[in-house]
This record gives sequence, C-alpha cells and structure tokens, in this order.
Amino acid sequence: MPRGGKSSKPPSEPTRRPGIRPLWTGHLKLSLVTVPVMIVSATASEQRLAFHQVHAPSGKRIKYDKVVPGVGSVDAQDIHKGYEISKGRYVLFKPEEIEDLKIEEKKTLEIVQSVGQDEIDPIWFEKPYYVLPDGDIAKEPYAVIREALRNTKRVGIGQFVMRGRDYIGALKPYANGILLETLRFHDEVKSAEEIFVDVETPKPARELLDLASELLKRKAAPYKPEAFEDRYEIALRQLIEKRSKGANILDIADTKRQETGAKVIDLVEALKRSVEAAKGTTGPDKPAPRSRKAG
Repeated sequence: MPRGGKSSKPPSEPTRRPGIRPLWTGHLKLSLVTVPVMIVSATASEQRLAFHQVHAPSGKRIKYDKVVPGVGSVDAQDIHKGYEISKGRYVLFKPEEIEDLKIEEKKTLEIVQSVGQDEIDPIWFEKPYYVLPDGDIAKEPYAVIREALRNTKRVGIGQFVMRGRDYIGALKPYANGILLETLRFHDEVKSAEEIFVDVETPKPARELLDLASELLKRKAAPYKPEAFEDRYEIALRQLIEKRSKGANILDIADTKRQETGAKVIDLVEALKRSVEAAKGTTGPDKPAPRSRKAG
C-alpha cells in the first residue's frame, strides 16, 4: 500500500454494521498513515429510565411556555442566549452568533504525541468512545496503529473537533479495536492541593494500618462490573411493572441496604472483626438475603 494509506484502486464504499450510529466520521492520522474511521459511544446511558411530567387528571404530558415575569409568553425569535456577568446583568447573543463560533470540523484526529499508559492521571479522563475502521480499505492501517500502540504500551494523544467543539482524545488499544477517551482541558480540573489544603490527619498507628491493609488484601479480586447492580434502577423498573399491571402500591423499602446504626467506638476491634469476617471471601461484600413482602 502506498505511503499515506491511499490505494491506487478506487476507494470502496464504507461497509458499516447495522445498528452502528457514528457520532463522528473522519480520519485517524499518524504521520503519513491516514485511516478512515468512525467514532461511536462506548456507553449506554440512554438505557436508564427517564420520566415525563404528566397532568394526573387528564393523563396528558405537561408542556412549558417560555414566559418573562411581568411580560408573559414570548416568541422564540425574541429569545437570545445570555451570559450573566453580574447579578441581573447579561451579555446577550443571537443564536447565529454562537453558531458562528463553532470550529470548522476538519474531520481529522491526528496523533501528535504519545505518553506511557500510566502517565495520565485518571482525573483527566472524561468519556469513552470506540474507534472503528470505516470500510475495508481502512482495516490494514487501522490494525497497524492499534498494534503499534499495543507493542509500545503507549497512548496516542490528539485533538479533534466534534459537533463544533474541541476535544482532546487519548487513544489506546482495547480488545480487538481502539478505545478513545476524551480528556478534560487544564482549566476543567480543580486543584487537589487547594481542595485538600485543610485536611490534616494524624499518622495512623501501625496496628491500625496493618489491620486495614490485611482487610484490603482479603478483599482482593478481579473487578467484575456485573457483580454490582443499580438498586435504584431495579426498584424503579419493579415499580413500573407493578403499576403497569394495575397495582397501586409497591413496597420497595427492602431494596435498600439496611444500616445497623450502631456506632463503632473501638477502631482496632472493628478492623479485627472485619478481617475475621472477610476470611474466605473475595470481591465486593454481598448484602444479606432480603425478604420480600407479597405484592
């Protein structure tokens, strides 16, 4: 294949799997190697339940009028974006003025530097995306970049534009593909030194430290996401299922973990008991079996 990742043959139409909805399409570039790619979300936050506000007597959804105190309803054309510079004082902008500020999308994500896999503090990471090759012609150069990142144990860093906004992207090999994690800009992270400046703690006693360390070792286990459940989401789904069948009441109190409420005064004794209780167990603590009332 010629340098730059371009073929002498006419480019083939991208072949995309059904159900794949790219948020961004463009080119991933490493020096002279250019790869057509698409970026898709790696998370499924839309799976969480969402509610609408409904007028109970009529059963119809509530819609909101845009009103100004003392004026009443206003037309959409009279609504501008405003930034409050002081209490009650705004700088106003027309929608098109904000639109004009959006950065031209060059559709290129170029790897401009690389860092070690452990060199970026986790606090800088924002949201994960999957990067996929876009079409058959992209598969070979895509694999080259993926395996180069894997072999060198490096993370590629680049900047790109998506939906008119700038993003910093960290690229790393993941499973059989490439994971892109957006990074926060330098002014989006609060200084840990400033936040913790007043946190003064005594040096832990050796016995306490040894017991706490032993407890953590006994809880060592590979992280398995499926071992944790969103108990609030489960309770909501149970409530919806019951209500949809005509039931009016659902007791969901038993979905909450019960707290003993006991105050532990002797920290050493508490740690010793915890270590003893953790013998033979690994992974997250499992809540005691819960009894359910008849629905």
